[in-house]
Amino acid sequence: MKEFEDKFSALQADMVSICLEYVEDRADQIYIYASCEETVISSKFFYLINDQYVKPHKLNDVLIDNDKEYDVSAKRQFMVLDILSEDIESIKNTCKEYERDMPTEMKIKYDVKSGEFTAEYKYELVYLNDENKTASDIADKWFKELSNSSRV
Repeated sequence: MKEFEDKFSALQADMVSICLEYVEDRADQIYIYASCEETVISSKFFYLINDQYVKPHKLNDVLIDNDKEYDVSAKRQFMVLDILSEDIESIKNTCKEYERDMPTEMKIKYDVKSGEFTAEYKYELVYLNDENKTASDIADKWFKELSNSSRV
């Protein structure tokens, strides 16, 4: 069982790592939404920077004073999403290999300064049974909930 946990954790760590690389290690917290329902794999990521929740393409909107601008090009964003999708696929394969249930949803939070990692998992279908919802809707809802809640 330890081998499964190690592989699962390493893949989640890779997800955090690519999101940290995107933000050039300049974020307070990283949030990753990862979804795998049947054949649909989806992911989104966003950050907490300077007490503001911000999506990847809006990073430069939260800069303070002389902060160096982020490279928020679509190419870099798609690179991150591609790697997240590969990691989700690898998690799916690892779960299959070890005969474990694959989470349909993972909400990952990583505190950059403390190194604290937390994750919430769901195993039931979240959006596939709802003709009006997509994985993107669920991720956006999480972003809005955090943005509207009290700061850190």
